[in-house]
Amino acid sequence: MDPVIVVGAGPVGLALALSLARHEVPSIVLDEGAGLSPESPRTVVLGADTAALLARLGYGRAAADAAAWDAFTIWRRRAEVLHIPLDGEPVLHLAQHRLQRGLRDAVTAAPLVQLVPLTRIVELEQDRDGVSVRTTGTRDGTTTWWRGSHLVGCDGARSTVRKLLRIRFPGRPAVDRHAVATVRVDLPFAGRARLHREPPWRGDREASARPLPDGLWRLDWRLPPGRPAPTEPVDPHATWPGIVTGDTLLTRVRATLTGWCGELPPYELLAAADHTAQQRLAARFRSGHCFLAGDAAHLHGALGMQNLVDGLRDADNLAWRLALAWHPHGGRQPGGALLDGYETERRGAVGARLRAVDQAMPLLRPLRGWQQTRRSLLTGSFRKHAALLADGQLGTGRFGGAPAYPAAPSAVPGRVPVQRGPGRGTSLTENLPPTAPGVQVPDLPVVTTDGSADLLRARLGQGFVLLLVAPGTAVWSSRHWLGAGLMPKLSEVATALPVPAEVLVTEAYPGAEPHTVLLVRPDGHLVGTTQGCDAEALRSLADDARGGPAVLTAGPDQGTGPVSGAGAGGPAGTPDGARR
Repeated sequence: MDPVIVVGAGPVGLALALSLARHEVPSIVLDEGAGLSPESPRTVVLGADTAALLARLGYGRAAADAAAWDAFTIWRRRAEVLHIPLDGEPVLHLAQHRLQRGLRDAVTAAPLVQLVPLTRIVELEQDRDGVSVRTTGTRDGTTTWWRGSHLVGCDGARSTVRKLLRIRFPGRPAVDRHAVATVRVDLPFAGRARLHREPPWRGDREASARPLPDGLWRLDWRLPPGRPAPTEPVDPHATWPGIVTGDTLLTRVRATLTGWCGELPPYELLAAADHTAQQRLAARFRSGHCFLAGDAAHLHGALGMQNLVDGLRDADNLAWRLALAWHPHGGRQPGGALLDGYETERRGAVGARLRAVDQAMPLLRPLRGWQQTRRSLLTGSFRKHAALLADGQLGTGRFGGAPAYPAAPSAVPGRVPVQRGPGRGTSLTENLPPTAPGVQVPDLPVVTTDGSADLLRARLGQGFVLLLVAPGTAVWSSRHWLGAGLMPKLSEVATALPVPAEVLVTEAYPGAEPHTVLLVRPDGHLVGTTQGCDAEALRSLADDARGGPAVLTAGPDQGTGPVSGAGAGGPAGTPDGARR
């Protein structure tokens, strides 16, 4: 088969290419840029799941490049309203340019990834067997045709791929506006992130400080509404002249630092920008052999939400599906619903977040004048709902936590009927038991069939996992139990499944009885459970995960045909527009 074409070499496009390479699927990454990642105030907050994803993709120094927060606090005026200690799973905060450089270094070392800089896509066509795209060089104007089995647009808010596919991108263009700055300074709450609502100094409604490594801080100020909202999608990190430059910005920096420190401390202003939070959701995430991911598919960022993190989850969700289509396991093609499941799950998850913001905004954005005072004094609503602000900043709960993808209830043993949450086929992990289908599995110590110890999340991203809960594995040497009990039969079942699967053993799993077997997808979401090694039930679960029972021959993907121009397209890398 032809390689997968990835358009865009931002963090999401690079992560997708690395995820595909981990599944032994080659890819071509077409990038308009020259491969540089200039420093900027853009940052990202990573939870344990996304940090583990980046580590297994080859960006192992994420923890070294990031600051791990000790606590997150919310203040109002002169009082602390909420204090959340972060002594459990770490929250990592790092500059986006460091993340992008780390992923690009990993791509450079990946032999299955071909990175093509200074290349702009101008035409896209689909046929029964794949996708053809025509590109031009941004410097020399050279025309080239590329051929791929599938194409994924990770090319940002103003996505060319989305426009060529004629997919609508409706939404709200300006939900929140922030001035953002990177400052080197010593603050009296080192290691702690702070959000300050209605601070005692004049001129600001809301200010926040989030620590970065090397004595740096990201400072944010929520700006009042202003400037007519654009009707077309814009780069959410574009700078608006006159807002965060010159005396206006310096006044904010000095007032904020003085308010927190009591006097103006020595500081160094390194970078500044405007951030406009939009709420947009593509009408479709799939069109035939083509997909959208990251900013090309969705935009959110109000209340501190992390659109980049959801983009990384897009890549993780899509990669294993494309891998099953690219590598038919056992000579059988996956069911037709496999690739459709990407749109169902990821569009549903992001849609749920957007609706959550719409519901929470009236609670978290204060009214003006006497209405604000009356509500604050009589109901204490801000204190009551302050935890919602923490969810957005920390990547937890309804605004940032890992989603669940509950499937429709079935008669498969161990499949727990799940009440669908907000969104199409999507719920919140925190509202479901840890053994419910679709939840993200926790990171646990595991033992492999060769007797070596590892962590569960480090084993993800290649095949499926059959996880056996076997108390005593930590006490007895693996040579005593790897060939006894359920293990031989479980190994046979893993070989016979219609998906590639690895057998792992763990001492305990939350909510699971001994001898429970859990089937886990490559992106870490639970497919279902059985009590004991029930071969028929496990096969049925695997068939569900791969989009239905396997078929002997591959049929065409949904909805193909020319998107721009005419013809079937040329071979990969054919210069000067030559066609076969």
